[in-house]
Amino acid sequence: MKENTHGLLMPSIEEVVASSMSINSRLPAQLEKALERNIVLRIGWTTNGDPVPKDGEMGLCPNLPEGSKVRSLGNLGPFTAAFGQGGTFTHQGDVGSFLGAGNNGNKITCERTAGPCAAYGQKSGRITILDGAGDDAGAMMSGGLLVIRGDAGIRIGGGMSGGDIVVHGDVGGDPGAGMTGGRIIINGRCPSPPPGVTLRTLEKSEVKEINDLLGEEDLHIPADAVCLAPDGDLIEGIMAECREDLSGISLIPMTTTHNPNYSTCDTVVLIGEEDALALPIPLLPYVAKGVQDDLFHPCIVREKPRDCDIVIIDSHNIADAASLVQSAAGFAIDLDSMPRLDGAALDGILVALRCTAGPLSKSMLIRGVGQASSLHSDAQHHSLDAAITVLNDGSGISAAASLPMVGRSASASLEENCLASMWLPWSATSEDLAILCASNVAFTICPAPDENIAGWIAQVTAGLSAQLNRLGLASIDSLARANLRACDQDTAAVSGLRLAGYDRPMPHWFAR
Repeated sequence: MKENTHGLLMPSIEEVVASSMSINSRLPAQLEKALERNIVLRIGWTTNGDPVPKDGEMGLCPNLPEGSKVRSLGNLGPFTAAFGQGGTFTHQGDVGSFLGAGNNGNKITCERTAGPCAAYGQKSGRITILDGAGDDAGAMMSGGLLVIRGDAGIRIGGGMSGGDIVVHGDVGGDPGAGMTGGRIIINGRCPSPPPGVTLRTLEKSEVKEINDLLGEEDLHIPADAVCLAPDGDLIEGIMAECREDLSGISLIPMTTTHNPNYSTCDTVVLIGEEDALALPIPLLPYVAKGVQDDLFHPCIVREKPRDCDIVIIDSHNIADAASLVQSAAGFAIDLDSMPRLDGAALDGILVALRCTAGPLSKSMLIRGVGQASSLHSDAQHHSLDAAITVLNDGSGISAAASLPMVGRSASASLEENCLASMWLPWSATSEDLAILCASNVAFTICPAPDENIAGWIAQVTAGLSAQLNRLGLASIDSLARANLRACDQDTAAVSGLRLAGYDRPMPHWFAR
């Protein structure tokens, strides 16, 4: 606990997260009783009806089921009422960022101000904010309705592909940036839209259609309201790619013996402490559209997860997050695909997802290699099971140069309960897995080379055992940086590995 400016004790972030988890853990049973009695579940009042406003709780009321009714009181934090499935949520007070994120049917009302990214990734349903909203309201919407009474910040409707946004107030700069569908109706001042967005007047039929959709007369739009809509195809920028693999690095034994080629090696990697997810080898194949049921190996996917898979949660599937995480063994949040998540927002989405997925679900973060240090710090601070570094993040950093970046950061920031992982843009070989394990990367993610995923995994498994036997090692955990050599000066220069023959790191790695 710490004191605020008035000398009052304020709960720590750990206490706020614990309180949020506790409220959410009791929610399903309470909602079931409320549904049976057809009453509103109240959060922020005593059983006698006395107000006890919430203060900063985050990730509350995720995945509200159809027919549920919740009313809350106080100032709530990020990711309130996220991933809704058809409930009704009304809040008396201010709300932080990502109100109703991934909404898929909820009817949400905020009676005061909402922070940035309200209705982020909304797929269906309605969100009404009665006293203004922050930046990026309605960003990445694909459907549904967002109504804001009061001013809205910059980039309203950014990247939206469908749905309607109605603002009774002024909007900030860059409205509709990157939108490919949907409409933004503004009853107030609107700056010039960015390229790819057109500003037009509304047809009479549209005014009637929108007012019928709004229903409440005090929210109706006048005939002189303006509309923002997409104009032409969106052109995406071309990013730099990693063009070098790990072929400039070799594996050498540190002993004078080797194991028989028929020796059995321990190549299992465990993710998580309680009810750990076991990877037979340090490999988590990426299969975007789901895996065939006859493959007995965990994978990382974006849709159709099995109960042994890790599912990626990003800006495109956030509205389906509730069903996805409930079907999977764990989830990985793609931080690079979403607006910046500060510490509170990250706590909020983790509370919402963990309460939806269940206590045994594994949780991970994904971020580009250029942000490896902050990724590892965030993953350890928020008690995640793994931190996944994406090699092909647009920076063009070579694979060899990434090894000291990721390995050193992992050694400095991560403890045993949080594993370092790297996402390669190519299909990994057994040598790649061994090199990365020796560089303090616990497991590797990469795309499968073809549809025969089981055959590829069997080949990599056999190759990895052969490599360990050649090196005289019984376990993948015994691999160390001392087993690695750079085959050429360029690789030695960027990786800090000993140059084969020279058998020492390049001199500049010792310079101060």
